[in-house]
Amino acid sequence: MASQGIVEEFLSLKSDTDADVLTMQCGDFYEFFADDAELVGDELDLKISEKSSHGSSYPMAGVPVDDLTPYLKALVERGYRVAVADQFEDDSGDHYRSVTRTVTPGTLLETDDADARYIAAVVGETSGTSDERRSTGGVSGSDDDGIGLAFADATTGQFLVTVADDADDALSELYRFGPVEILPGPDVRGDDALTRRLREETDATVSLFEADAFAPGRAKHRLREHFGRETLDSVGLQRDPAIRAAGAALRYVEETGAGVLPSMTRLRSFETNEHLELDSTTQRNLELTETMQGDRDGTLVDTIDHTVTSPGGRLLREWVTRPRRDRAELTRRLDAVEALTAAALARERVREALDGGYDLERLAARAASGSADASDLLAVRDTLGILPDVADAIEGSRLESSPLAAVVERPDRDAAGRLRKELAAALADDPPKTVTQGGLFRRGYDDELDDLLDRHEDAQEWIDTLAEREKRQHGLSHVTVDRNKTDGHYIQVGKSVADQVPEHYREIKTLKNSKRFVTDELEEREREILRLEEARGDLEYDLFCDLRERVADHAELLQDVGRALAEVDALASLATHAAGNDWTRPELTEPGPLQIDAGRHPVVEQTTEFVPNGVRMDGDREFLIVTGPNMSGKSTYMRQVALVTLLAQVGSFVPARSATIGVVDGIYTRVGALDELAQGRSTFMVEMQELSNILHSASEDSLVILDEVGRGTATYDGISIAWAATEYLHNEVRAKTLFATHYHELTSLADHLDRVANVHVAVDDAGDDVTFLRTIEDGPTDRSYGVHVAELAGVPDPVVSRADAVLARLRAEEAIEARGSGGGDSEPTQAVFDLSAGQFVDETASAEATDGGRTGEENAAADASTTSAADPDADPSRPAAVDPELDDIAAELTELDLNDMSPIELMTTVQEWKQRLDE
Repeated sequence: MASQGIVEEFLSLKSDTDADVLTMQCGDFYEFFADDAELVGDELDLKISEKSSHGSSYPMAGVPVDDLTPYLKALVERGYRVAVADQFEDDSGDHYRSVTRTVTPGTLLETDDADARYIAAVVGETSGTSDERRSTGGVSGSDDDGIGLAFADATTGQFLVTVADDADDALSELYRFGPVEILPGPDVRGDDALTRRLREETDATVSLFEADAFAPGRAKHRLREHFGRETLDSVGLQRDPAIRAAGAALRYVEETGAGVLPSMTRLRSFETNEHLELDSTTQRNLELTETMQGDRDGTLVDTIDHTVTSPGGRLLREWVTRPRRDRAELTRRLDAVEALTAAALARERVREALDGGYDLERLAARAASGSADASDLLAVRDTLGILPDVADAIEGSRLESSPLAAVVERPDRDAAGRLRKELAAALADDPPKTVTQGGLFRRGYDDELDDLLDRHEDAQEWIDTLAEREKRQHGLSHVTVDRNKTDGHYIQVGKSVADQVPEHYREIKTLKNSKRFVTDELEEREREILRLEEARGDLEYDLFCDLRERVADHAELLQDVGRALAEVDALASLATHAAGNDWTRPELTEPGPLQIDAGRHPVVEQTTEFVPNGVRMDGDREFLIVTGPNMSGKSTYMRQVALVTLLAQVGSFVPARSATIGVVDGIYTRVGALDELAQGRSTFMVEMQELSNILHSASEDSLVILDEVGRGTATYDGISIAWAATEYLHNEVRAKTLFATHYHELTSLADHLDRVANVHVAVDDAGDDVTFLRTIEDGPTDRSYGVHVAELAGVPDPVVSRADAVLARLRAEEAIEARGSGGGDSEPTQAVFDLSAGQFVDETASAEATDGGRTGEENAAADASTTSAADPDADPSRPAAVDPELDDIAAELTELDLNDMSPIELMTTVQEWKQRLDE
């Protein structure tokens, strides 16, 4: 196409794509025009020039064809969808361009990030309330119920599908997988609240895809066409939302032109109840993959990750975020970790063999997409060679009888060996990066290529020896033969002997000290070499494409080998950490007791001298109320229990002297809260929503961690909520619960609820010093030591001293004087807080209320009462002044049936009496 039409062609292609940015090949460059040029100029700091077309000027920016990948990657990682239009030549020799692929966050293959890059399709809606699902064991009533989720990783070929019961469950799964791109179905787009949560509660790019892709019939047809007609039945994929989500995800990967569909060889359906339930709040609170500040350092994954390969680290992260409930699978992992922990030398040999292995799953995807180069295929060759090395390290050692032996036997080792040999025989040790210039293959791989190489070497040898022959034959000195892009091959002769050259030399250039010549024979040899080099390049490219296609045909084999090596790596990582940190194997039982002896926090113990603590939660104490000072370690202790439980269900050893873990179906936490003002939610609202989720979602087989429920509101409201939540969790949910609180009133529940017990963080307050011992002991604490914590935090001494004085009067149930400083001409304020009235009164009124405010008869009655109390001989028949309201309250108290009242009803009644007395 003529240059004047290039901009128009670009704008036409851009109008036909829904991508954010288009780049179009123009010869040796990929160009951006108009608004797209300005965008990439700002984002990627590219130089902007101008392109004129039909009397108008357009901004233009470009990058060389071979340098496009890093720019694509940078744009996509900023959240842009980039369409790529490649240049083609028609039969008449004219050039045209066509969009060949659209690179999105989920279809970016060129990534250095070891984490998975999932595309998540989200489809459908749920029917029924959370309580209704609890009553039916979480089983939806119809195949059309629920939210279908499909997770497709274009970089590794992983393809997983499930159905979540409701939006909360769906978001929990999304948080686990951490997709980089989400495709909401038409029904999800119509749910404004869910769409908003997808944008706010995930870091993914939300992409709108054509509604037809989510149609049930089309989705089912697409899945059967790709995976086989019987696959849906064989993997148990029957529910409509799951089928729609999977079909849409597959269609999206196809239409973006990533070319990785051949690497998506398996469709795996899973039930959400296969894994331990970890909602997004719990994953954040326990800092599994990122800290509260958003860092990886200091997380559980960062702490236990000693993997030596990217796939191993990716699998370990998956295990941590998706712990299992299957005791058989967990026992298999624990057996492997135990063997690796005990066999230190064999473990190190395994890790040495794994070290340097490449990511076979991603290499398979690159081969399938046609983007793999020779170095990628060499990486496949080298990594396939690791499998027998790992097997050799296992055989003949204590690992031979462990589950590791079965892991390395799982792939087809014979097929892997054959493919490795073919690659080793085919590829040169140091091939060029470009696959079109030749030099990719070894001699002996292809007869036709060997013939070309022989002829090329003969022609090149003729040229390499030409200078010596010319010197001998014509008696010339200072003769060289060389080649450049301008002159091609030439004979260069010094000026001093240039007049002695034979007649068949043709001069082509004069330099300062020499002249350059060519001959007919040299030109013919040069043409022959160019023909041979071109033929060699074309043949090697064809051979390489065939070889790459054969590797792509083995995508499933590569994935099998890659996943086996990743599993060995992840298990060896767990063993390495266990051996180096004195961790122990937990005993897993059916849902039941939870007993940890001398447990430690797996992350905190890495940075500080940790005080071990245990926990016992069984039939008579499954709800522990944890009291103690601020900063004494209550939150760390509870998180420690949760993390030890989670690690056991990862299949890991745990930081404890011993541990018996009854397998739980979920871990739920409510630990602190931050205002989410942008979403219109205050701290207390966030706290209550998290509490609501726990009360709706937890079961008797769950572990619940509550830290300070009800602290975000008034004291009476807070105590009431905490009290009622305790009763509900104890009586209805019956989950194992650790509840840290400063409401010491709650500790009395241990006397009335049969499975509630008190534990506290011990404190040594002998003398004037207060020491937090950080050990957990049975029974409630008597104080919170908040004033001491304020002193530790550096609160000014006058404030700490005054707080001590106020606290002493509160404990003695004495009135508190408010000390005002006054201002201007005003006198200092003197007021007294009347504990019985719950309000401030001025000093005079307080005195009158206690003495001078009485009538003469009341004073007399008071005196008589005092005299009667002091003098047992006083006349008992003398009447005393009694408020009629007291008689009413006393009568109500007499008739009160404590056995028929809940704690909340009792507190409400007492609060009403107090109000009547105050009035």
